[in-house]
Amino acid sequence: MGATTFDATETDRIAIDVPEGLTAAESKLVYVFLAASDGATVEELDAALDMGKISLFPVLRTLTERGVVTRDGSTYVPRAS
Repeated sequence: MGATTFDATETDRIAIDVPEGLTAAESKLVYVFLAASDGATVEELDAALDMGKISLFPVLRTLTERGVVTRDGSTYVPRAS
């Protein structure tokens, strides 16, 4: 896994390991958001990323099929590596 830096604020930075198999920008974006927020619903992802639910569902399905994200009720959470 390679480390990707997510700017939480200008002074705080966290390193998030993005699985190497993720190549699409949308998949990386959704994964990093889920990892930084410890999970989110489709509605929360839509509001935060402005991707639209119709775009989010295929991304979340791919992340789930690859085993990097799990679903806990209506919340999608990154799997512990």
